Amino acid sequence: MKNNIYGVKSVLCDFLHHCINIIMFKNGYSQKCSDFFVYYFLYTRIVFIFVVMYNNYYLIFIWRYYHMSILQSYDYVLFDGAFGTYYSKKYHSEQPCELACIEHPERVLEIHREYIEAGAMAIKTNTFAANTISLKKDFSSVSEIITQAWKLANQATANKKVFVFADIGPIFTEDNSIDELYKIADLFLSLGANYFLLETAQDDSVFHLAEYVKKKLPDAFVITSFAVDQDGYTRKGIPIKKLVEQSKNRNIDAFGLNCMCGPSHLLQIVSKLSVSRPLSVMPNSGYPLSVNGRTLFIDNETYFADKMVQMYQQGVKILGGCCGTTPNHIKAVAQYLQNANISAEMPHITIKEEFPKEESIVNPFAEKLSHNQKVIAVELDPPFDANYSHIQEAAPILKEAGADAITIADSPLARARANSFMMAAKIQREIGIPTIPHFTCRDQNMIGLKSILVGGNIENIHNVLVVTGDPVPADNRRDIKGVFSTNSYHLMEYIQTLNQDIFQFNPYFIGGALNVNSKRFEFELKRALKKQEMGVRFFLTQPIYSEDAIENLKLAKQTLNAKILAGFMPIVSHRNAVFLNNEVAGIDIPEKIVAQMEGKEPECVQQISLDYCMDLVSKIGHDCDGYYLMTPLKKYQMIVELIKRIK
Repeated sequence: MKNNIYGVKSVLCDFLHHCINIIMFKNGYSQKCSDFFVYYFLYTRIVFIFVVMYNNYYLIFIWRYYHMSILQSYDYVLFDGAFGTYYSKKYHSEQPCELACIEHPERVLEIHREYIEAGAMAIKTNTFAANTISLKKDFSSVSEIITQAWKLANQATANKKVFVFADIGPIFTEDNSIDELYKIADLFLSLGANYFLLETAQDDSVFHLAEYVKKKLPDAFVITSFAVDQDGYTRKGIPIKKLVEQSKNRNIDAFGLNCMCGPSHLLQIVSKLSVSRPLSVMPNSGYPLSVNGRTLFIDNETYFADKMVQMYQQGVKILGGCCGTTPNHIKAVAQYLQNANISAEMPHITIKEEFPKEESIVNPFAEKLSHNQKVIAVELDPPFDANYSHIQEAAPILKEAGADAITIADSPLARARANSFMMAAKIQREIGIPTIPHFTCRDQNMIGLKSILVGGNIENIHNVLVVTGDPVPADNRRDIKGVFSTNSYHLMEYIQTLNQDIFQFNPYFIGGALNVNSKRFEFELKRALKKQEMGVRFFLTQPIYSEDAIENLKLAKQTLNAKILAGFMPIVSHRNAVFLNNEVAGIDIPEKIVAQMEGKEPECVQQISLDYCMDLVSKIGHDCDGYYLMTPLKKYQMIVELIKRIK
């Protein structure tokens, strides 16, 4: 009986679907997007009633399948173009265009109508940056703007077969931004929104927002759209191929790309993707020029339209424009799509092989660790000026003593020094010893970070230590700004992604920092586990001086599935010990050791320090995979002696 009921339900769903198809396709119906949405909305509502009534998983499957397949039966959906850049150009305003919903509603209405007249089948609400962070307003004010934007978009489409998409852009902050996005989505749902464009996304968090909307309104139509650079990476360093893969099991209706790139580069990216869902592409008109503080885009409507036709021929179903595009661009696209000889048969889209086959390059440092050989890495600080004689002198002696790698700090304490990657390349080339440049997030955006990584890879730098970087001192922050466009976790993940892509034959062996001196080591260990998930394969610890640090190291070795190099930094004087204990975070020298050094000559202090280091080495020999020796104040001879004792 139960099976029979299920069979009746499925037949009923098929019947409804075919009835709607007959209506849509009868007598060579022209398949316009606007009419599609009318029938699409009617269909999903009817099926959803049955889903709710019977709570049948088979019905749900059918409903979701047709939810996607109906769109795929249509030629294309043409969206509007940019709002912000067009508003700025049209009205010579530098204010956020979202404020115009309240201050100049007639302007917002006029732009919507221009796009509709140009041929847009769907428009976006003027709400891309309608959030508390971007507008610097409380949520009550933001809600008023969103509500007015919704009313204006619907007023513009009144008595027209043009549908309104609730436009939600990213919030550029790490602090609970998803909660505000949920509130924005709730507001749109309360206003009656059924169609959502979640655009310019940077990571997979947008899928959570999409699923939140679908949970509240299962028959909502949701497009998730990502902003990527010319190489197909978001600002957070995530490749579009990975996001496509992550989207496969997420409850979204269309997958999209928008912003950052012009049409030519997005066309190249699209040609390399394999996407099972309808694909949405809304490129910038091109690349802007800054004139007297204003961002200007070239007028290239014909070129843009030609590229968009090619997008369609690559299988793109949803088309539109982002920054720099105007009603003239959309008008040109509409005309080109209507006049072009477009094949109904879409070509199969596959991921193309971009790199020739070649042999992987051997990394001696990683090879030793993989064969469970203990290694010794020695840190040398790069110079403040062009005089690097101390490195020229120290590196070959350290190599001869038995060092397996030289690590180069990246402007520690936020004081400018020679670039760590350039110094590492020079040492490796001239001395013939593997190097490990430190790599911070403090001084570079993603463009600069990738540029350095590519240059280092060309120079056959195999290893990298990724750290956040010491903050800029407070007294310098007025003139010197830390960049921090990403954090160490994202940078690690980004490098790991590049390893699978452009560095696949010479991948970076990624290292991370581990503070075994942390008073709350359980949290430090959680951070290390997350770093490991992001691609870290070895850790360098902070200098070990205490029994607590030893116990933390042992716990880390039991917990982590990565190689650990125990850190040691000999002390050169009593004054040096006092300074380290009181001014350098992450260092904890026992008071009894500091007391032993008081009043002693530097030579005597250094021997006390070396003896103490060796005592600690004897206690952790089975709980580490090597040693990370930090050269104190250019005293590399102390490190040479310590290496000899360890060996």
